[in-house]
Amino acid sequence: MPPQTPQRPPKPYFFYGHRKPSQNRPTVYGGFFSNRQSLRNPNSTSEPHQSQPFNVQKWDPHYLPNQKTQSPPSDPKTFQLQRHLSPIARFITDAFRKNQFQWGPRVVTELSKLRRVTPDLVAEVLKVENNPTLASKFFHWAGKQKGYKHNFASYNALAYCLSRNNLFRAADQVPELMDSQGKPPTEKQFEILIRMHADCNRGLRVFHVYQKMKKFGILPRVFLYNKIMDALVKTNCLDLALSVYEEFKGHGLVEESVTYMILIKGLCKAGRIAEMLEILEKMRRNLCKPDVFAYTAMIRVLAAERNLDACLRVWEEMKKDLVEADVMAYVTLIMGLCKGGRVVRGYELFREMKENGILIDRAIYGVLIEGLVGEGKVGKACDLLKDLVDSGYRADLGIYNSIIGGLCRVKQFDKAYKLFEVTVQDDLAPDFSTVNPLLVCCAEMWRMDNFFKLLAQTEKLKFSVAADLEKFFEFLVGKEERIMMALDVFEELKGKGYSSVPIYNILMGALLEIGEVKKALYLFGEMRGLNLEVNSLSFSIAIQCHVESGEILEACECHNKIIEMSQVPSVAAYNCLTKGLCKIGEIDAAMMLVRDCLGNVVSGPTEFKYALTILHVCRSGEAEKIIEVLNEMTQEGCPPNEVTCSAIISGMCKHGTLEEARKVFTNLRERKLLTEANTIVYDEILIEHMKKKTADLVLSGLKFFGLESKLKAKGCKLLSS
Repeated sequence: MPPQTPQRPPKPYFFYGHRKPSQNRPTVYGGFFSNRQSLRNPNSTSEPHQSQPFNVQKWDPHYLPNQKTQSPPSDPKTFQLQRHLSPIARFITDAFRKNQFQWGPRVVTELSKLRRVTPDLVAEVLKVENNPTLASKFFHWAGKQKGYKHNFASYNALAYCLSRNNLFRAADQVPELMDSQGKPPTEKQFEILIRMHADCNRGLRVFHVYQKMKKFGILPRVFLYNKIMDALVKTNCLDLALSVYEEFKGHGLVEESVTYMILIKGLCKAGRIAEMLEILEKMRRNLCKPDVFAYTAMIRVLAAERNLDACLRVWEEMKKDLVEADVMAYVTLIMGLCKGGRVVRGYELFREMKENGILIDRAIYGVLIEGLVGEGKVGKACDLLKDLVDSGYRADLGIYNSIIGGLCRVKQFDKAYKLFEVTVQDDLAPDFSTVNPLLVCCAEMWRMDNFFKLLAQTEKLKFSVAADLEKFFEFLVGKEERIMMALDVFEELKGKGYSSVPIYNILMGALLEIGEVKKALYLFGEMRGLNLEVNSLSFSIAIQCHVESGEILEACECHNKIIEMSQVPSVAAYNCLTKGLCKIGEIDAAMMLVRDCLGNVVSGPTEFKYALTILHVCRSGEAEKIIEVLNEMTQEGCPPNEVTCSAIISGMCKHGTLEEARKVFTNLRERKLLTEANTIVYDEILIEHMKKKTADLVLSGLKFFGLESKLKAKGCKLLSS
């Protein structure tokens, strides 16, 4: 056998692998669009390669050199779209990404590697691009190619891109751009703009686009007219929708059932029932009678607007058209009537459903039971509950809560407690709204044994008894006549160990509101005697009680306790203590509290803010400027009070004169904003405060010049501390 010559491998070329590189034919790596690398001349001499220090940033795939702006965040939806891009479109988006999503010469250089960018390719790129500036410049660059013209797809993609990035006003200019580039817009371009505006509830922009359609001489189809009117109705532009409808009729177009229903629902929402009935009659005459779904939609809109008379009128119209009501129509009307307070009429419709053999939804039972309980007809509500169970439904917790609350209001505790046990047995997870009516009923009937039994049962159900008792007392003191009863219930609870600082605070606040200051202070002293952790709210309530009792010194001690706790008094406590200090002539302390309050709370009292304004204006020493501030206060509904007058005294004693301060008080008396007696009182306070400030200045001068020790050496006792 002759020796076989070794078979030469096939000559490599682009399909099988890398071809042999040369100087004029550089090596190509990767796919169709990739970086090219030219070979150096092998005969040329080069310097020996020097090793460069390792730079980790060159190996970081997320690092971009000279990065000035952050790339836009990646959107999962956009990422899914980019997965389906063509290779050329992906090359263009990669060029954007490599250049930090900014248009520039580097991007143009990358795009110049492509032979041509087609309009469909422009549309494909714009569909996934979320940078409107970059998209607009790319669109403009593509249009400058030789022999290139944009098509409808590229224009539409530009409009979508601009609108997607909230540049809807720029998107509205796309039709003018098309017309200037020799591509007159069609109805489709305007339909895109109308859809985008309608989806974002921009009714006026929809009308603007419609007006622009008329300028271009384009007549919308019936479908697009419906879209325009629907967008205007949904954005409460009913008059504009009716004007569009008049133009619709003027063009000789024929209404569809959707056209009539859009106008009818808009008129129902606006409460224009007479016009709605006219459109309804026109629909019957020209097209057809509305079906049950159309009538249900009308009733739903009217019920949402609480126009119950119109709901019943539409119901009568439905009967006149011999349209048989379905379950949804009954549910919509009954729920609207019960929520609007017409439970009797809703109950009549419920009986009508029973007679007609229509399946009754559990929601109807729930809303009827709630309405009947609200009107005090607990017996009928219980009958409905029995009917609900007999029909095979399982009552939910809301239904049980309504009936339990109704039974407790009529003092039928035993029946209500049995229903509570049913909720426990059925694993309905009763909550505080279930237990609270029972607790209130026990307190009103003074059945404390049942009260504590109920508390023990709630503990077994892993209720937060402490939090529920706080809510119970908040509900109990909501009515003034039950505050003393709440105090008696708390006395019983203290014996069982159910006492806490929040409950004390609730009762103290309620007693303060009805003027029982001594009892509130007694609770405060009792709370401190039990060594409970008194919080800032307790001290704030105590401050108000002490001021009401005339015990300003004790109120100041409570204020200091709050400061020692590194907390802030309530605004009411600040206001009350400041007025108390003003009444006893402690002007400086009151002004210090004003500054402290405005520096610590988010929004202080208006009179405090004006007090600081008056202190600043007093630097001029002119009564006229202070009177201007007082006039502004009166116009803002904040008449001058103790804090305002004290601010005038403090400011004028520092920067003005007695005569100018008296001019202000005289002006207030002449305008009947200050009584004669109060004017005399404030004049005496002004004189005393001026004396005090003068004495302080004298003492400061003696100390400054070193004369204090000499006077004391001569036996002067006025300076003794």
